[in-house]
This record gives sequence, C-alpha cells and structure tokens, in this order.
Amino acid sequence: MPRIFRIALSLFSASLVAVPLAVCQSTIQSGSQAAGQPTPLTVEAIFAHGPIAGTPPDGTAWSPDSKLLSDIENGELIGVETATGQRKVLVGQSRLAALKPSGGSEQDRDHRERYQMASYLWAPDSRHLLFDADGRIWLYDLKTGIGIEAGFSGEESGDTPAFSPDGNAVAYVRDHGLTVVHPSDSGGNTAPANIAPAPNANTMNGEVDWVYSEELDVRQNFFWSPDSTRIAYLQMNEDHVPEYPLTDWIPTHAKNEMQRYPQPGDPNPEVRVGVINAHGGRTTWIRLPDDGSGHEYVPRFGWVDKHTVWIETLSRDQKRRAIYFAEISGSRDAVRILDERDDKFLKDEFDVWVGGGAIVLTNWKDGHNHIYLYTYDAGNPLGGPAAAPKQLTSGNWDVDSILAVDAAPKAVFYASNEGAVNDRQIAQVSFSGERKPLTTAAGTHSGMISPDGGAFLDTFSTRMDPPRASVCRIDGECHEFWASHSVAGYRIPEPVELEAKAKDGTTLYATLMLPHGSLGMKSVPLIVNPYGGPSAQTVQNTWDGFLFVDALLAQHGFAVLHADNRGMAGRGREFEQAAYRDFGKVQLEDQLAALDEALEKFPQLDPHRLGWWGWSWGGSFTLYAMTHSDRFAAGVSVAPVTDWRNYDSIYTERYMGLPAEAAEAYKAASVVESAPHLKGRLLLIHGTGDDNVHIENSVQFLDKLVDAGIPYDFQIFPRKTHAIAGPAARIELFNRFLAHFEQYLKPNAQSDTQPDAKP
Repeated sequence: MPRIFRIALSLFSASLVAVPLAVCQSTIQSGSQAAGQPTPLTVEAIFAHGPIAGTPPDGTAWSPDSKLLSDIENGELIGVETATGQRKVLVGQSRLAALKPSGGSEQDRDHRERYQMASYLWAPDSRHLLFDADGRIWLYDLKTGIGIEAGFSGEESGDTPAFSPDGNAVAYVRDHGLTVVHPSDSGGNTAPANIAPAPNANTMNGEVDWVYSEELDVRQNFFWSPDSTRIAYLQMNEDHVPEYPLTDWIPTHAKNEMQRYPQPGDPNPEVRVGVINAHGGRTTWIRLPDDGSGHEYVPRFGWVDKHTVWIETLSRDQKRRAIYFAEISGSRDAVRILDERDDKFLKDEFDVWVGGGAIVLTNWKDGHNHIYLYTYDAGNPLGGPAAAPKQLTSGNWDVDSILAVDAAPKAVFYASNEGAVNDRQIAQVSFSGERKPLTTAAGTHSGMISPDGGAFLDTFSTRMDPPRASVCRIDGECHEFWASHSVAGYRIPEPVELEAKAKDGTTLYATLMLPHGSLGMKSVPLIVNPYGGPSAQTVQNTWDGFLFVDALLAQHGFAVLHADNRGMAGRGREFEQAAYRDFGKVQLEDQLAALDEALEKFPQLDPHRLGWWGWSWGGSFTLYAMTHSDRFAAGVSVAPVTDWRNYDSIYTERYMGLPAEAAEAYKAASVVESAPHLKGRLLLIHGTGDDNVHIENSVQFLDKLVDAGIPYDFQIFPRKTHAIAGPAARIELFNRFLAHFEQYLKPNAQSDTQPDAKP
C-alpha cells in the first residue's frame, strides 16, 4: 500500500522524456485566455485528453555506455545525448508499434504503470534492445533496424527478461519457471531452455508474486552471476497462501480469477534461494541458519562475486533484518554478516548494495533515515561478520532513497530532504563521508544516475511549476531537454503554507488553497483531503497533477486543505512510528489540529460546512473521520480498506502486528466496527477488479450501514483496478465527486446531513 496514494493522485509521472521543442513551449490557449480571462476548468478538461501539463513519456533508461538517455514518447523511442542534450529517434513509430505492449487487460495496464514495468531494456553492448510485447520478446538491432523474436513468455506483464552480463543470453519467466535463450541477430536463436521449471502451479521459480511486488518493491526474483555462468533465483511456494476471487461480472457467465493474497495472520509464501547453472541442471539451495533472525521474507538478494551470493531476510514482525553470505559450492550454509533491529518496526526501505568489500544501505537507528557503510573482507567474504558500520550521512533530515552506488570513486548518490523538509535534493557522499550537493534549486528533484556515475537525469518541479527535465553532468553542466506545457492560463490559486502543532508539540505542515476573489466571513466551505498513511509524504514542494482537482474545487467556491500527520514519512523514525498499532486516533487528532489552525487564521472558512475525501489509505481515513467525528457534513471515500484484517499481511502486520496479538488495535482501526456512527453524507466508490484493496471492504462497510438504517451513495466501476484509470471512468468518478460536495456543502445544501432514521 505505500505506493497507492501516488498512483491514485498522480496525473503526471516523474519519468520524463523529450518532446519536440515547439510542443514543449506551447500553452493551451482559448478565447477566454486571449481576452485576459482564465481558462475555466471542468472535469472533462482535466481527464478527457490526458494530463493538461502534457502527456508523460515512459520507460526512461540509460544506455549501458552512458551515452544516451532513452524513453518512449508519442509512439517513438527517443535517445537524448548525455553530452549535449540533443534528441534523436532510435526506433520510429511503425516499428515500435510491433515491439511494445499493445495494451493488454485492465489489470495488465494497471500493473505496468503501478509497478513501473519496463517494456524494453538495453543490451550490455548498447547497440541492441530487448522489447517485451505482451509476452513476445524481441531483440532489436539499433544499427540495422531489424527486430528478431527471441522468445515467448506467454505473460502480459511481470516476466522480467534480463540479459546476462556478457550479453549472450536472456533469461525470463515462463510458466512460473526460468527460461534461458541465446538470441541472435540472424534469427538463429538457440531453442529456449526451461532450466528451472516450476514443479507445480503453486510454485514460482524466479517470478514475483503480488504481495512481494506491492509491499516489498520487488521487481525481479532472479539474477545472473557476474561471469554469466549461473543464475540465483527465489523460489516461492504458495501452497498454503489463501486465495481471493476477483470476479468479472461483464460476461453473461461471470468469471472468477483466483488471486493468492495473504491477509494478516495467514500463511505467507514459503521462500528459499537457489543457484542453477545457466544451461540447467540441479539447483543448489542455500541453507539459512536457524539463528533467531527470522527468515519470513527475502526482500533482496544477489551476487557478492562469482562464487558467493548474498541474501537479505526480514522477520515476520519486521523488527529484524539480516544479511547473509553463502558460497555456491562447498557447504552452502549461509553466514550472517550483519543484522539490524527495532522495537516497533524497521523502515520499509530494503535496497542493499553489495560488492568490493562494501555493503551500503539505509537505516533510521539514529532517529532519521541515513546511509550506512559496512565493510567485509572481499578476499574472504565469509570470514566473519561485517565491521561496525560507518554512518555516511547524518542530521535532522531523511534520506529518501539511494539512487546508485559507484564502486570506482567509492561514492553513493541519493535523494533527501536535507535543507527543507518538503523539498527533495540529489547529492552524493563519498565512502569517507564527504557530501556534495548535485542540485540546489528549491523544489523537488528526482534523479536517475548513469551507469558510469558521470551524469544524471534531473526531473525538477515545484508545487506550482510542472516538471522539466535535464541531463546533467556530475561536474554541474546541465542540458534541459524537456518541459511541460504552460499552465499559467488556468490561474491556479497558489496554496498557502500552514503550520500547526500536534498534541505532543510536533510541528505539522499543511497547505490551504482558497478560491479567488473577495470572501465574506464564514462564506467558504472547506474540504480536507489527506492521505494520512505510513510511507507517504504529500505536503511537498512538488508538482502533483491533482492540483487541477483542487483548482476545480476552488473554482466552484471550495477551499482545500492538505496536511501531513504523524505516522507519515519524511520526518524521521518517531514521527512515522506514531502509526505503530494506531491506524486512526493519532492521525485524526493531527488532521483536526491542522483544520482548527486553518479555521482560526482564515475567518472566511465556514466551520459548519466541512467535507473530507481520500483515496486508498485516504479513503479509509475518510470513513474513520466520518465515524469518529461529527464535524464533517459530506465525504467521498475511494477504494478504502474498511477492516485491516482484509488487507495484506506484509503491509498490515508491519504496523498493526498479528491480529491474534493486537486484537484491540485491529478493532479500534476498523471502520466496519464504527460504521453505525457515521455522520454526514457519504459517497463510497470502488472498482470491482481492484486486486489491491478488494471490494469486500466496501461491501462489509455498506452491510453495517444498511443494518443501521443509514443512507449512502455507492458507485462501482466494473473491472476497474485500484487506480480506476481511464478517461471515461475518471470523468464519471469526479463528476459524481463534485456533485456530491455541491449538494451537501453549498449554502442551499440539505440541512439534514445527519443519518436518517429508519422508516
């Protein structure tokens, strides 16, 4: 769930690519703009024709030789030269149309976007590309412009093809097992060899299941050895993982797709790491010791060198994390190199870099998430535990992510909110601890480091300025090659920054967008729109496409408040761990503190005409607020979890623990339990194809409303997944959303916003 809010709220991706300069510099004009009037916003204008600020290209990737940054835009594969920022077409529209995914099912499109699944990857020679077109794998020669089919996975998405380091072979998942093929420009490929076939339908060799991709950010579960002779892979046995039916009611005869979905307390997939020869044979299984560390999850693994693998494990309660080394020949017994512990839960950042005697990872043991360097004997990796770590970054700020580690100059590239809690900057730190900023402009910078460590993509935006992208050298020279459309003609009201105090004295940050024009006392209805959940920070100095939704509400006379409460991310361990076994009380306290601050500072806000809306965790929060407070006259909840026993094991147990051990915490957080106390008028929205937050959540909540005789509005979206994506669906959703607040928050709104009595 940590990523749901971004998918639900993002109308503009941070992964950008070049577009023609004439398009980049254009603005959306209209007669009203020509006359000096702002362009009016409508739901249709926002959602019918793609993002107003421009349709984002996707698939941004560096060529292995670091000479080009590539991505797909307007049906073409574009390359941007690192040295100059100049653009060139690598693969034209007609050829690319046959090489990239055709669209696939609703779930396939959702997964490709949600999990950022690449439709192509570079070969190590920087001359060839591998395209994954709905399961057909094509090898494309950039020099000759010829594509040869190299294999067939039979999967729409999730087969994760990968070149061997020498570029002579490609591995991919087919029928839940590992397949290797040696592609050739001439089409004389070797026959694909299923080197690690799945023993049964419930076992996956090298494939990523739903819960690992969603909650552990796993994108690949097999890795080539540095010498291209072996593959290490994760085997997942789901025999005992419960199934959930995803029902499609559109056909005359309804169809069920069964999804393996472990809920809190359920059996998780059983996992183990094995190594197999690239030509097949017997798998060597690594033995993890029973040393009390807990090996419920394997978030990451890889190769230390060509003789040794490393494995990261995580205990089920997510209070202990360990890293093991194991030789692939010999005893196969893994040796623990390091471990980390926390009394509540560890930060959900599991990326690890291992090589050349160094291990680099992040940890929040000093109170904030920072970078640590561990060392081991590269000549004898299993010779003993890693040396005591060296902390490379420190301070009252958080490292957001490690972008890359460059072993040659011994440097780590990372993004953090150093300098301003709501900004993001890119920097590097040497293994000796010397830090160097790579960006400085106030706002949000997202980066992608080139393989040689000499350049990076800088995608930059602010709260009011949509993204623009540059290719930058580490020495500081940048070439801007892409910019969003201008949105100045819409005259979006700039949000006011606010600060409030939580009950414990913690500073809370918020923004308030007010309608334009002269406003009388208590004349403006206010809509609160938080996310509220862990691993998210939403009050940031960054472009969010949903700014247009806020502006639409402002155009209709509503004010919109966003606030980040305790339990969310970006503010250190204590701030985020406020969510430990508390999914409601502390979060609502903080939102009400921010709300009261806004009402006090802006007397034009009407405290009797308050609304609330949210999506995913924010949808759950909407229901919690409306069942634990009588201050909100109307609310819109999209795709909410209504009882945390319904959600997945990894995410929920991290914060709430096991249901058997924390029954009262689960009960207190369940809005199914509090449904009879609903105040205000509710619009509840859910997609029937949601494989993340299942529709059972909304059904269970509505069942309690029916029993209590409480009226409600309910909108389902057939087949739609958690994002409820697509122009038609988004237009329908937000027209209903707008009408709901117009009906119940405007001056002539129905006065009786409390639940009606039973007839």
